[in-house]
Amino acid sequence: MMYVPPKYRRLGWLACGWLACLGTAPSWGADFQDVSELENLAKSAALPVLTAPTNRQRLQVGPIQPRLQLARCSNVKSSIALGPRSPTRVLIELRCEGGTPWHLYVPVKVIGTTPVVLAAHAIITGTVLTAKDVTVEQRDVLALPPGYLDDPSIAVGMTAARAISGGALLTNQQLLGARVVQRGQTVTLVADAGGISVRMPGKVLTDGLVNQRVRVENLSSGRIVEGIARSEQVVEIIFN
Repeated sequence: MMYVPPKYRRLGWLACGWLACLGTAPSWGADFQDVSELENLAKSAALPVLTAPTNRQRLQVGPIQPRLQLARCSNVKSSIALGPRSPTRVLIELRCEGGTPWHLYVPVKVIGTTPVVLAAHAIITGTVLTAKDVTVEQRDVLALPPGYLDDPSIAVGMTAARAISGGALLTNQQLLGARVVQRGQTVTLVADAGGISVRMPGKVLTDGLVNQRVRVENLSSGRIVEGIARSEQVVEIIFN
């Protein structure tokens, strides 16, 4: 066996530690793990938990340093690393538990652009959005906030929950569901009294969204009551 001076052996150990081999350093002359194989393993592990890339996107794996010298392992195991992740990025742990154990973490992310919905102009609170209120642009998928809208048809018919500046990216936190009942509309009032469901005709006195409180007139008794708009036809009476 070739003799290696102690000072060079020590340098080899330091290099392995600096490169985060996270295991026992491979012996001199050992067969090293192929980096492309590790990249493919990480990619395969990430695919089930990431959003499928579109024709404007692709998966980026790593980078794994090409000079990272890990002892070859015949059974490398992959898993999703603990910690935060999103539909566009995840951290994969690759681990070898053989004679020369090691493990490393490989980031995998979706890169490219995706369509996003923007406010075509300033929108005031309470506005029910139409097709003229929104526009679509391509944006970097990694720079987008949670809940962004990628289809303008989702926004149309929804109500602005707050003031939105022109050009702002629309998210589901800014919008409320479509209005389901309107003032003057006839609905069915549903009340649960002691386990018995009672139904009666009613007239809506205020516009309302899904699951929003509205005032209604009980047409049977003439009383004004408060209920929750459950659908276009049903308002559930609230008993205080």
